[in-house]
Amino acid sequence: MTNENGNGAADEAENIPTPEADEVEILRAEIAALKDRSLRALAEAENTRKRAEREREEMKQFAIARFARDLLSVSDNLARALAALPGDARDGASDALKAILDGIEATERELQAVLGRHGVKPIEAAGAKFDPNLHQAIAEVPSAAQAPGTVVTVVQGGYTIGERLLRPAMVTVAKAADA
Repeated sequence: MTNENGNGAADEAENIPTPEADEVEILRAEIAALKDRSLRALAEAENTRKRAEREREEMKQFAIARFARDLLSVSDNLARALAALPGDARDGASDALKAILDGIEATERELQAVLGRHGVKPIEAAGAKFDPNLHQAIAEVPSAAQAPGTVVTVVQGGYTIGERLLRPAMVTVAKAADA
């Protein structure tokens, strides 16, 4: 049987699947599957690397949290020492006492600066709206001057480290004045 070109047997032979053609298709499918698996493995390795880097950065930032929390009590004591002597009594104090107070103030400023360099920031609570995520209410006081739910006084300052709460601010909160 010949076709118009005279090579009908050759055309039929091209259309008949040979064992080699089947093997080539199988190998191509295996190559595609292996390529897909290797791409997925590379993506998984990259995700793991990024996750480890993020966790390492968080650990580095928050590793000092416990130490910083302990230092906050030192800062509180320095502030209490300065508050113990009112401004008018300080004016009449001896030069030696003024020098000691100046040294306490400088120490307290330096401690705050060191904490700030390591990401520890004070929470501005006075006059702010009470936020249970940042403040710990220790009392409610009637107040006609401030809206209910507003921080009236800060008993102990609060701090954050990065975006995390290190210590809540202990505050008194305004409530509606009794009529």
